[in-house]
Amino acid sequence: MALLLRTLARQGVCTSKSQYNVLFRHAVPMGTTAKEEMDKFWAKNTKLNRPVSPHITIYKWSVPMMMSITHRGTGIGLAGAVSAFAMAALVLPENYPYYLDLIHSLSIGPYLIVLAKLGISFPLSFHTFNGIRHLRWDIGKGFKIPEVYRSGYTVIGLSVITSVALLFM
Repeated sequence: MALLLRTLARQGVCTSKSQYNVLFRHAVPMGTTAKEEMDKFWAKNTKLNRPVSPHITIYKWSVPMMMSITHRGTGIGLAGAVSAFAMAALVLPENYPYYLDLIHSLSIGPYLIVLAKLGISFPLSFHTFNGIRHLRWDIGKGFKIPEVYRSGYTVIGLSVITSVALLFM
């Protein structure tokens, strides 16, 4: 709307009628650049002594913040892993049992196998349990701060227990 009014004002369409004068009086002229606008913004903030917003490094890390970041990270990681395995299944020439036998023939030590199982089981269980927590929030329950922390610790506990149980399978 502002762009239309500026264009009409420059062509003299709106200037002849006084009722349109109110509409484009406060419009920024199109001749300004982004740098000029930014300089005006900082000059105004300096003149009014406005504080600059704090950076994320000064915030105190909390359980809900870490849970949110981890939920997003595990979701991206799981989606990437599933996509990579799907693309590999489509592109690679042999079938699944061939590659499974290939992995078995590598004679990987038990520690690496446990680490690989943990690398799959913990993100999957954490993302699943935290997703259930989010579904509970979607119905409007569990928003009080003690409940948020309690459900966060519950998700972490259940994820660890489930991951350890899956390690022994």
